[in-house]
Order: sequence, then C-alpha cells, then structure tokens
Amino acid sequence: MADDVITRISDKGEITLPEAVLERQHWDAGTKLVVEETPDGVLLRKRPIFPPTPQGAAFGMLKYKGKPKTIEEMNQGILDEARRSFLRSVDPD
Repeated sequence: MADDVITRISDKGEITLPEAVLERQHWDAGTKLVVEETPDGVLLRKRPIFPPTPQGAAFGMLKYKGKPKTIEEMNQGILDEARRSFLRSVDPD
C-alpha cells in the first residue's frame, strides 16, 4: 500500500481524496460510495450497482414445467454449454 497521505475536512465537511487513490480505485467524478464507520475509523467502498439479493429471494423465480433434471443432466448441460462457449471464442465463424 502507498504511504499515508494527509487530507483535511473542509468547512462544508468535504474531503478531497488524492488523485492516485481515485485512479487505483477506478473512482470517477459522480461515483457513489458507501461510508461505513468502523472501530478504526471510516471505510469508503464503491456502492454496488444493484443491491445484494438474498439467495432465497431468487430461488424458484424461473418456472419450469416438466420432469425435474438430475444432477448428472445438469452437469452435462453445463459442460455442453462450456464447450460451445469455448468453441465460439476460438472460432467465432
């Protein structure tokens, strides 16, 4: 990690982050940050584009009519698609 850098809080409560930090984090003007208080101070994290979705909230959203697939059938489907995807990347024509 780079050496510590000192910054100040303005009269408006604003701070300026060093350009090198902004570049390393890929934070451009307008980037939304989450401010999290920790026992050691304050942590800034880039706000996710989409809020986290609990696993249970998505379970069963896509309806499927038909006989349930076996684990073997699902694994074979994954392998088949990986093979098709690889072949497209090697020979896009």
